[in-house]
Amino acid sequence: MCKYQIPYGRQLITEDDIEEVVATLQADFLTQGPKISEFESNFAKYVDAKYAVAVSNGTAALHLALIAMGIKKGDNVITSPITFAATANAALYVGANVYFADINSDTYVIDCQSVEKVIKQHPKGFFKAILPVDFAGYPINTQAIKALADANNLLILEDACHAPGAFFLDSKGIKQKTGNGVYTHATAFSFHPVKHIAAGEGGMVTTNDEEIYEKLLMLRTHGISKENMQYQILDKEKQGGWYYEMHELGFNYRITDIQAALGNSQLKKADKGMQRRQEIAQNYRNVFADLPIKMQKEDRNHFNAHHLFVIEVDNRKELYNFLRENGIFAQIHYIPVHLLDYYTRFGWRKGDFPNAEKYYEGTISLPMFPSLTTDEQNFVIKKITTFVTRTFL
Repeated sequence: MCKYQIPYGRQLITEDDIEEVVATLQADFLTQGPKISEFESNFAKYVDAKYAVAVSNGTAALHLALIAMGIKKGDNVITSPITFAATANAALYVGANVYFADINSDTYVIDCQSVEKVIKQHPKGFFKAILPVDFAGYPINTQAIKALADANNLLILEDACHAPGAFFLDSKGIKQKTGNGVYTHATAFSFHPVKHIAAGEGGMVTTNDEEIYEKLLMLRTHGISKENMQYQILDKEKQGGWYYEMHELGFNYRITDIQAALGNSQLKKADKGMQRRQEIAQNYRNVFADLPIKMQKEDRNHFNAHHLFVIEVDNRKELYNFLRENGIFAQIHYIPVHLLDYYTRFGWRKGDFPNAEKYYEGTISLPMFPSLTTDEQNFVIKKITTFVTRTFL
């Protein structure tokens, strides 16, 4: 039996979280109640955005944001191959065509020069949107993305499911929080259990665009609304307080009050959790600096939220198996989307994005979560150091 059983990620649920959920269970609303708007308001303040709309999960956030932004069948969008499949899948849900641009080999986020190259390979106006991903918690410079997008009339939907609390300094030295909407049209977040804010499941879209905001509110609830009613067919005089209209073909992408209550409680501890993630990351960096291990770029102008701590090594499979034999359940993030079987049907092949593919061949995600103890992390570090020095030094 291994001394430890350490996953790559884990939620931290405390007594105050449980009390918040129990209080909601004992209240009048389990869903469509006041906890949802409370969560939205608190989260919007957390990221400095005007609006926030809570939905059932991060994938739903991406899907609804694309619809609200006007992306439709036949449109073409660009995203990164190093992301969870949901980023690209959401575009397929609305009938758009997905194109990829390679990553920066140091930051692992989409590379602006690669994006520009992809754009120039197609006629003017061919692309409608770009979906940059804040992979592992590293905040992409959306100011640079916006400059490229403005030059090519592109909309920007940022996938920040890894990066609540991250920020970068723009060209004027101003702190730009991920999701604040200064350089993007909308941003999607996730509240999956291994993420910074665990709500069981759940997602959020933030935006500064009132039109997008209003569309999101309608789309998450079947497209049904009691606002701006038109009474096109039914006699207005015969309708009462029960009356509603369906203005769009929407979805049941609502989040519950139970999840929102947990999200609210978790949000109160977000800064403390972030501080611990930074400590864990720095511990890894200090020890691995002199070993043949490549780590995601550290940049004083970018504050990495460290949803993941990813490294690149040779003999990745051997390290993966060695760690599991010792009770350390590291994970791989991610198989490049363009190499997934479903996406190869569109003609994508190995060799299309060398940086992404090279990264995948060596990457492994180490345990990274606020409740990781010092003893547990030291055990992880010891085992990796043993493996690396035995194998390469």
